Amino acid sequence: MPNPLQYNKKFDELNEEEKKLLGINKKTIADFVEQSSSISDVNYATRNAHAKTYAAAKGTFWIEPDIPELLQPYFDKEKFDLTIRFSNAQLKIKNTRKDIPAYGFAVQIKDENGVLLANYPLVNFPLFPINSVSAFLKLFTAINRLYMKQWRNLFTMFLQLGKMIPSLFTGDMFRNMLKLIGKRNDFILSFDYYSVGAYRLGDQVIKIKLSPQSVDKNVGRKQKVKDSLQNYLQTNDFSADVLIQVCYDLKDQPINKLNVEWKNTPFIKIGEVKIDKNSLLDSRNCNTELLSFNPFESKIFFQPVGKIQKLRDEAYKVSVQTRRKINKLLHGKNG
Repeated sequence: MPNPLQYNKKFDELNEEEKKLLGINKKTIADFVEQSSSISDVNYATRNAHAKTYAAAKGTFWIEPDIPELLQPYFDKEKFDLTIRFSNAQLKIKNTRKDIPAYGFAVQIKDENGVLLANYPLVNFPLFPINSVSAFLKLFTAINRLYMKQWRNLFTMFLQLGKMIPSLFTGDMFRNMLKLIGKRNDFILSFDYYSVGAYRLGDQVIKIKLSPQSVDKNVGRKQKVKDSLQNYLQTNDFSADVLIQVCYDLKDQPINKLNVEWKNTPFIKIGEVKIDKNSLLDSRNCNTELLSFNPFESKIFFQPVGKIQKLRDEAYKVSVQTRRKINKLLHGKNG
């Protein structure tokens, strides 16, 4: 096996145009969150993405006893405590029986003293359809503004969606879209979950995959996603393998090209996520909504890598700060 590629901060650097567009985008994020309670018709400020919480639960990350020596410094305990949030990717919360199958499995890892080690917001689609930072920022800004009924941004949104089309035509993207369509009615816990972008593991760069063990895809077919998930977790234990891929060569494992899968790097099992039955948290509790799964709050050697990931750093900060400010005020009124 060749030596892993070393992390370099150049992987994350934005140019001046991208920084300017990011500043504009951050303003629309703050505006969206401030208006989010009326956008979603709820009594709290929501997240700017993955607004809908299906459930939150406590879990445990058990480390493989024979983990490769290269990885041992980062996983030096037998187990770690987890807080997990299950969500839907849409910006607006809709009270429908059928949601689009764009699910989130966000994991917060803490040590035995309750010190935060890492946040990993995982999703059930392994790729991202936009490689251009500028195109993504313009599209996301236009979408935020449309939700706030600024209809003049409709043309901008369609223009940026048009620019996105060529990046959809990779074999990996096409194959995974067909797979998702085939699984669209499957139970939320039967999906694999992915980091999409890359993360640091010390000086190495990795991607993460979470693969559930023996979950029936037909669970709760006639129920709302939220009800089927909560019913399952109240009466069943859940286990999933945690796998990583290591970056060795940017040609086969590109960091800033997110519409292709990494090739020629094996999946390495590093442990298992376990949720014991009846470990649910109260998803209606304001403190649950105040939880943050910002991956940039992680220890420095677990943080995200790449330009699209760098955008998420600023977006998370603005969204979390605005959301916490509003929800703490609301929580104080209701408390």
